[in-house]
Amino acid sequence: MWFSLEQLPYIAVTLIIAFTLHELAHAYVAYKFGDPTAARQGRLTLNPLKHLDPIGTILIFIAGFGWARPVPVNRFFFKNPRLAGVLVSVAGPLSNFLLVVLAYFFVYGMGAAGLGEAMPEFIFEFLNMFIRLNMVLFVFNLLPLPPLDGYRIIEDLAPANIRAKMTQYENYGSIIFLILVITPLYQYTIGPVMHTVIPFLINTLNTFFQLLLR
Repeated sequence: MWFSLEQLPYIAVTLIIAFTLHELAHAYVAYKFGDPTAARQGRLTLNPLKHLDPIGTILIFIAGFGWARPVPVNRFFFKNPRLAGVLVSVAGPLSNFLLVVLAYFFVYGMGAAGLGEAMPEFIFEFLNMFIRLNMVLFVFNLLPLPPLDGYRIIEDLAPANIRAKMTQYENYGSIIFLILVITPLYQYTIGPVMHTVIPFLINTLNTFFQLLLR
């Protein structure tokens, strides 16, 4: 396992919150742009059971990667399919980034108020895990590989002829993505991106909040 048993409760709670809000964000933005598909399937809810995929959740703890239940989106309901599609795709990762920002506000806000030392240690351990995992989800889901949100964004931004070709070869792209994730190739492809971008974003936010709430 890629975590200690002591971290299990922090990871479980974080993933329940992160996956639920990620998928809810997709569903809500799609609904606001006129697509009732996810709403009719009960996905406009904070109930984690509507969003968590059992196998995808279990794999998070075993293999270090996993997934939630994808939100169904029907582009034919959108008046502007390309714009709506991009915003629906962005909404999921953006929800994870906003959770990171809220956690930072809490941590640094408590410190600025002089209440940091009074907080139990496990609260800070949980928030540290909460920030790290949500940042991982934010960056990971923006990778331009199917079936991730980053790929959907590029697909909606691409010209119609290129989008048609992307759709044609999407299944092959998904297989390549799985190979990159579960084999040692991860260390030479996705890994360097994650290990560079995530520390940069966390350090940047740390600096920002230190200046903002010092």
